[in-house]
Amino acid sequence: MTWRATVLTLFPEMFPGPLGVSLAGRALAGGLWALEVRDIRNSATDRHRSVDDTPAGGGPGMVLRADVLARAIDAAEVSPDRPRLLMSPRGRPLTQSRVAELAGGTGPLIVCGRFEGVDQRVIEARGLEEVSIGDYVLSGGELPAMTLIDACVRLLPGVMGKAKSGADESFSHGLLEYPQYTRPQEFEGRPVPDVLLSGDHARVDAWRQAEAEALTRARRPDLWAARSRQIPPKSKTGG
Repeated sequence: MTWRATVLTLFPEMFPGPLGVSLAGRALAGGLWALEVRDIRNSATDRHRSVDDTPAGGGPGMVLRADVLARAIDAAEVSPDRPRLLMSPRGRPLTQSRVAELAGGTGPLIVCGRFEGVDQRVIEARGLEEVSIGDYVLSGGELPAMTLIDACVRLLPGVMGKAKSGADESFSHGLLEYPQYTRPQEFEGRPVPDVLLSGDHARVDAWRQAEAEALTRARRPDLWAARSRQIPPKSKTGG
């Protein structure tokens, strides 16, 4: 079964956008995955195609209505085994492990929020899992949805040239990726590290591991701390 992303949005013209080029675009054209984009406004019932209203209790902005969004979700007719996601800055952070889980399934339904947010009742009634791509706020959920989809698509079988490319990169083993080098051998007085030109694969692997650990300790102490908790301490031997 082809992995499919079903996107509910107020701006369907934004898609496929970046998903139509490069790896994701070639895979989409080749049938390795499918994209279904649905306009939430098609589920509005008044002549103005209204989808939002003022917040209960007062406050600025507008809120996406529960009844309209519920009809849009129901009209998509996604099977129960497909995750239902809502891109939201208050959601749980998207991680590489969650991406791998989503890529291993049949593909999610993704709701792109707008305005001040989505009526809480439809989140609960339709079992939406709120997902965040970072601690910042965007104008809507479309760009986060594209980010999530791209992260998943690149892990699908046949999308990347080498399967190892998806296994040997940042976050795959709880570490940031080691530095990469290529030709020319020297650039503005900066040479490629000798160890990478040695032909000694064991030394190269050890160097890359050490560099990945050093980068992670310096830039992502949260990842390093989590990794340290998972690694069992070495047993002591003595007389």
